[in-house]
Amino acid sequence: MRQVPLGRTGTTAPAIGFGCAGFSQSRDEGGAVQALETMQAALDAGMNFFDTADLYGVGHNEELIGRFLRIGARDRIILCTKYGSLPAGADGMPGVDNSPAHIARACDASLKRLGIDTIDLYYMHRRDANVPIEDSVGAMSRLVEAGKVRWLGLSEVSAETLRAACAVHPITALESEYSLWMREPEQSVIGTCRELGVSFVPFSPLGRAFLTGTLDTEEFAATDMRANLPRFHGEAAAHNRRLVQEMAGIAQRKGMTPAQLSLAWLLAKSDASLSIIPIPGTKRAKYVAENAAAAAILLTPEDVADLETLFAPDAVVGDRYHEIERARAGL
Repeated sequence: MRQVPLGRTGTTAPAIGFGCAGFSQSRDEGGAVQALETMQAALDAGMNFFDTADLYGVGHNEELIGRFLRIGARDRIILCTKYGSLPAGADGMPGVDNSPAHIARACDASLKRLGIDTIDLYYMHRRDANVPIEDSVGAMSRLVEAGKVRWLGLSEVSAETLRAACAVHPITALESEYSLWMREPEQSVIGTCRELGVSFVPFSPLGRAFLTGTLDTEEFAATDMRANLPRFHGEAAAHNRRLVQEMAGIAQRKGMTPAQLSLAWLLAKSDASLSIIPIPGTKRAKYVAENAAAAAILLTPEDVADLETLFAPDAVVGDRYHEIERARAGL
């Protein structure tokens, strides 16, 4: 797997990482065994930049990854996890806690579930507007001083917040949703990352599977986040599916899958001053190999321009989130 700089740490990361959140949708032992096999496939493919959070499965995801680390994989993985997002309460609304006291407790709890001494990259999952960013990042920096964390990251924050955070302690990476059909980070955040030497980590780089061209249903389980996302339903889904079908035609002519083309577009946005490290997630090993192969694909400037014209921001129909999901994301 091709390597890229990880922020200004002097360390490299794979061009494509691995998102682990989906493993916590099934909690039986069969699901756990499949997850362990898929994590091994990701590691074997060189996708050793693993991403999780204490919110995923309310600790279950970290515990599952901890099982994998204990079989001897710890030294081969850059382990990223997150704090700050709390499960929805009785009113259905999510919580956010960036207080220094919570950060200290959350880090210790994650270390215990993961079974490790040090988290490689520790993210603030969502921004708590009630806590000054200086206080939160200051508390995170003390975790670095204590040897519990190596590097710091932020998720889904503005360029202004990123600047304020970097003034307190170096920020290694910023994680946000970014893909062909969600290009908001291009407005200011990506440019700020480039200026400050912060790697950009796109989550949902395949549009929660929509950009793979294999999602032909609007029926999702009640626990599936996509059940409540406007882009996946009705006229919006029909319109967006036509865009994906056109992209699939481009991919076929180039001898690749739509997923690979989507990831190759993201990788083409990297340059010497900015590392973009997408973290596609999957529960199946066969898709790990497909995603990993995208790291070797080089698109021409014309290819990139054609895709960006097809998926111009105003060409995609449907909001990114419903109101409650916007609140959950802190947006």
